[in-house]
Amino acid sequence: MNDPSMRAQLLQAVRQWDGFLALGFGSGLVPKAPGTFGTLAAVPLALALKQLPLGAQLVLITFAFMLGVWVCDRVGKRLGAADHGAMVWDEFVGYWVAVLLIPVTFGWLLTAFVLFRLLDILKPWPIRALERRSSGGFGVMVDDLLAGILTMLLLMLLGQWF
Repeated sequence: MNDPSMRAQLLQAVRQWDGFLALGFGSGLVPKAPGTFGTLAAVPLALALKQLPLGAQLVLITFAFMLGVWVCDRVGKRLGAADHGAMVWDEFVGYWVAVLLIPVTFGWLLTAFVLFRLLDILKPWPIRALERRSSGGFGVMVDDLLAGILTMLLLMLLGQWF
């Protein structure tokens, strides 16, 4: 994000409702590690989400995913980059999926954060394969959704041991 014209585009994007959402309420504007900062910004909302019944959480996460497909597609086209690094709404949704079935404790939330970030960065199979086969807003969102699901499954396995 050292390019002044791209920085201006991002600042313009975050002033529009869909850009504000796609850029994670501005957390994606951090010059280094925007995905990590986007995930960090998702934590307080995850805590609020966890106060709801599981069914309501699933409905809201599904809506957030579908909305994310639409807004990330729109914003990506305006920025000229289908999966611009500043778009971090996918990290929000992925992290919310990751913490869906765990207790609300610092240890579990931190473990979910670390595992989710590792899976999102490393993109092991099948995450990378799915990402390569997808495009547009769906492509932006789906790899983080899958990283969130895999994180959730790993956390469930860890929960069996502890």
